[in-house]
Amino acid sequence: MTRAPDDPGAPRSRNEGSGAADDLRTIRVEEFLPHPPDRVWRALTDPELLARWFMPCDFRLEIGHAFTLTTTPRPNVAFGGVCHCRVLDFETGRMLRYSWTDPGEDNALDSTVTWRLEPEGTGTRLFLEHDGFDPDNPYQAMSRRIMGGGNGWTAVVARLATAVAAAAA
Repeated sequence: MTRAPDDPGAPRSRNEGSGAADDLRTIRVEEFLPHPPDRVWRALTDPELLARWFMPCDFRLEIGHAFTLTTTPRPNVAFGGVCHCRVLDFETGRMLRYSWTDPGEDNALDSTVTWRLEPEGTGTRLFLEHDGFDPDNPYQAMSRRIMGGGNGWTAVVARLATAVAAAAA
């Protein structure tokens, strides 16, 4: 059954990263959060909140600031467990872009993560784009499939939604 996007029973999130016809270099996730953009923005930029829903980090909202995100290593994709990032650009309350690199010799992912927020009614339409996967690198191709699946960025965005709701309570 197909539902119109405005149908309240329609799925509220879209993940374009796992389909076979997608751009093999990019993961895109879109989600509606029933909270105003300033609350979502805070969850994206406050290091303590980031650690609750994403990964422990030393993030600071400052163009050029280098930070790391630490998680569990994934030997199957030659990921060492530390993402090296740098804030590339931001528009307060609207957009945050940072580099995302894995300096591992086999993986060598050099990518960009962009979060965009758009007010929608009393909530926020959230767009996530993770771009820069090399489809010819088997580790990066597998990373993209994993991060584009239900346990990847879609799950991260779901944890973000939960953190925003908890912070609002």
